[in-house]
Amino acid sequence: MNIFNSTVSFKVRFPRRNRASLFPILALGVMSFPSSIWAQLTVNLGSAADFAILAGSTITDAGGLSLVNGNVGLYPAAGSGIGLSAGQVLYGSIFKSETSGPLLNTAQIDLTTAYNDAAGRTPTIDYGAVDNPLGGQTLFPGVYRFGHAATANLIGTLTLDANGIANPVWIFQATSDFVTAAGAPGSPASEVALVHGAQAGSVFWEVGSSATIGTYSDLAGTIMADQSITMDTGAQLSGSVLARIAKVSLDHNIIRNPLAVPEHKSAAAVAGVLLATAFVRRSFLARSARDTASRASCP
Repeated sequence: MNIFNSTVSFKVRFPRRNRASLFPILALGVMSFPSSIWAQLTVNLGSAADFAILAGSTITDAGGLSLVNGNVGLYPAAGSGIGLSAGQVLYGSIFKSETSGPLLNTAQIDLTTAYNDAAGRTPTIDYGAVDNPLGGQTLFPGVYRFGHAATANLIGTLTLDANGIANPVWIFQATSDFVTAAGAPGSPASEVALVHGAQAGSVFWEVGSSATIGTYSDLAGTIMADQSITMDTGAQLSGSVLARIAKVSLDHNIIRNPLAVPEHKSAAAVAGVLLATAFVRRSFLARSARDTASRASCP
């Protein structure tokens, strides 16, 4: 019997005098419930996993000072629609349809497959169309669905707790748009905290239309949008932004793909970009050091 897709109803009667003694046991069972059945298989990104940014129409960067850790690709639109320079792409390369068409076509196909997989998972919890369904929550691995929010889908801190589960995976299904609250420098109004073994590479955001990551948000995970993804001023992401059909828009952002390999770029190239972008230098160095340490500690 598949416990994930089956419903079992039963009733057990205990003598009245023994019912009180059962409460601690029942409470323990409820507390351990998430560990036993909320675990999910990961979403296989295929060749799209190598990209920090993948878009269909354009990739823009207001100010030209964003930093990207990982590959950048645009398909099927022409490479002239990529508004990033090679110096902004750390530990990766820029791929254009004119020179890397087959590779990018495969990446987009793999993205669509991953997007459909994530969209098709049965939700652990369906919040519906409410304001700020995720802010202030501590969530175990599972599938979480939500609709359009009047203000934002995430205001405050979302804590993802691995809870002792091996290979924990979180899948968030935004049936409409995905919006995070705008903050200020050094004071994000929306952020994701990873605790007890949670990793950015195991978090997936499937967005039914477009995503808008508010100013100075600090998020984690792979954002897969059917249409566009906008990173507002100063927003940071440990993960990747993958837009199936439309654009990816940047504005003084940091995007760190945890799968990127540091050896792809020389230390001199990294230092040159960081010196030219003092706005994000200290944060990028600290985050990259933690990402490197995390990779080194993996078996």
